[in-house]
Amino acid sequence: MTILGRTIKKPQSEDNTPKPEIAADEEHTEKTATKTRFDKANDSDTAEAKQQKKTENKQKPDKNSTNDRRSAEKSADETDGNSDEDNGNDYETDSRKNITSDPLESLKTELTTERDKYLRLAAEYDNFRKRSIKEQQTVYSDAKADTIIKLLPVYDNLERALKMECVDEPFYKGVEMTMTQLTEILENMDVRMIDAKGETFDPNKHNAVVTIENPELGEKIVADEIQKGFMLGDKVIRFSSVVVAN
Repeated sequence: MTILGRTIKKPQSEDNTPKPEIAADEEHTEKTATKTRFDKANDSDTAEAKQQKKTENKQKPDKNSTNDRRSAEKSADETDGNSDEDNGNDYETDSRKNITSDPLESLKTELTTERDKYLRLAAEYDNFRKRSIKEQQTVYSDAKADTIIKLLPVYDNLERALKMECVDEPFYKGVEMTMTQLTEILENMDVRMIDAKGETFDPNKHNAVVTIENPELGEKIVADEIQKGFMLGDKVIRFSSVVVAN
C-alpha cells in the first residue's frame, strides 16, 4: 500500500501464520508422546509379566532340580560314610605309624629279635658241640673196642700156654711176663675182665654154653669158665662163655 509516496508493508496478521504446520507439529508431538507412553506401558506390562513368570517358575518345583538335589544328598551321605571309614582307617594307619615310628620301640623290638637269634644260635651250637663230642667219643670207643677184640685171641693163647706143663723154666717165665705185660696194657686201656666162676649167671655178661647138674652148687651158678669175657668201661666187648649148673 502506498501512502504519500511511501510504500508501507502491510503487517501480516496472525491469521496468515502457518497454523496448519504448528497444528501438525503439535499433533505429531502428541502422537509421539502417546506412543512413548503406550510403549512404556507395554514395556512395564511386559517387565511385570516377565517378573511374574519368573516368580511362578521359581515357585513351581522343578523335577530335574529335585532329582539333582536328591542325588546330591545321597552322594553327600555316601561321602560322609566313606569319609568316616577313611577317617577310621587313617586313624589306624596313623596309630600304626606312631607305634612303628617310635625309635625306642623299634630298638626294643630289634634287640628282642637279635637276642632270640643269639639264644637260638647258642643253643644250636651247644647241641652241635655235645653231639660232636658224643660222636667222637663213640667213634673212638668203637675203634678202641675193635682193636682190643682183635688182641683178645693173643690173650687166650698166652693163657692156654701158661696152663700147660713146661720143663723149660726160662721159656715159661718169658711167656708169663708177656701175659703180665698184655694184661697191664688192657687195664690201662680201661679194659677189665668179667668175673664168672662161682657167680650167678647173668645173661648180660655171660653166655651159657653147657648146663650141668651139680647138687653142690646152687641154681644158675656158673660152675666153670670156658672163655674169659671182657668189658670196655661199661660196655661188654666179649661175653664170657660159661658152664651153668642146675
